[in-house]
Amino acid sequence: MTTYRAADSKREEFRKYLEKAGVLDALTKVLVGLYEEPEKPNNALDLLRQHIGAAGPDTADVEALKLEVSELRAKCEQLQEENNELKSKMQQYEPQAEQEAPEN
Repeated sequence: MTTYRAADSKREEFRKYLEKAGVLDALTKVLVGLYEEPEKPNNALDLLRQHIGAAGPDTADVEALKLEVSELRAKCEQLQEENNELKSKMQQYEPQAEQEAPEN
């Protein structure tokens, strides 16, 4: 009998924790929304994930990442151009180096 009460008190603690954290409200809202949908989605689990999943990154973070990506792309293009220039310069000197090298 004490095992049953211990499990009951743990469940009650957990329920209070979920209620305090707002989990029960969030789940209730999503499930009520699903219930009220005239056309039920094929995959209800995906709907739950969509509505309960992570809120996504902050807009400021996204903007900073977009800026960083554009800067890195520009730098990459610059380095590719520089690489091409250096390759063409190397090709100018390579034929001369081959002509100057003594044959065995």
